[in-house]
Amino acid sequence: MTTDTFKTRVPARSASVLNAVCAAIAAILLAAAAAGQWVFPDWDRQDLLSTGAMPGAGHPLGTDELGRDILQMLVAGARSTLAGAALVALGSMLIGNVLGLAAGYLGGLTDAVTRRLADLLLALPALLVTIVVAGIGGGGYALAVGVLVVLTSPGDIRLVRSAVLEQRHRAYVEAARSLGLRPATVMVRHVWPNVLPVVVANTMLNFAGAIVALSSLSFLGLGVPPGAPDWGRMLAENRTLLYDNPSAALAPALAVVVAAVVLNLLGDRLFEIFSDRRSR
Repeated sequence: MTTDTFKTRVPARSASVLNAVCAAIAAILLAAAAAGQWVFPDWDRQDLLSTGAMPGAGHPLGTDELGRDILQMLVAGARSTLAGAALVALGSMLIGNVLGLAAGYLGGLTDAVTRRLADLLLALPALLVTIVVAGIGGGGYALAVGVLVVLTSPGDIRLVRSAVLEQRHRAYVEAARSLGLRPATVMVRHVWPNVLPVVVANTMLNFAGAIVALSSLSFLGLGVPPGAPDWGRMLAENRTLLYDNPSAALAPALAVVVAAVVLNLLGDRLFEIFSDRRSR
């Protein structure tokens, strides 16, 4: 084996291991989000005799100031954290794909209006506006998710539009036009599959960003209600336990970081997979 061959294989093996680890963590997070509150239906049970307890046999991550098990709350909280972020990413993707495809392919007035709308929304600081709107509206998880969907979509619109502009004048598009296909058919059946790798990667990136944003809102008291299982809310409620049971605050913080990093890495991998398929 030559030195160059060895250098090529080692990074490839490392990348495969990293992808496998990320996929495993993502599967665990999805399982927790889907069935966590069924696995631990009594996640909110209080034990006032063991408040702020350090990790032990009965409580692997200890308890909070109300005696609730941190591990059970962490697993149960995956649903609100990940489900809301998924709605933000998918909603933004839907808006971005519809408007971005139309703007990039049709051009003209449609493109001009869509670009101005996207530029206007991009000028707004998404998290700050969400905090203001959620504060005025009295908080609420659904309101925060809805505002983030709208304010995240301009990035998707511009990205999809740019990808469509690159594809619009290619030979396969001209051939589809010459066959008399409707613009909607050309956009959906021919152009969109060729911009799918970018769409998927950006959706995963938005997913990760939405986890951080929604956790930040819950930390500020503008997301889920007090006492609800949510990573951001757990971090806010357990800050005072840093010296008694550090894992009560560090565990949800670490969960947010790990989820965001894993989704980013998986987005890169999915981009490579879809790009390879498109090039065949």
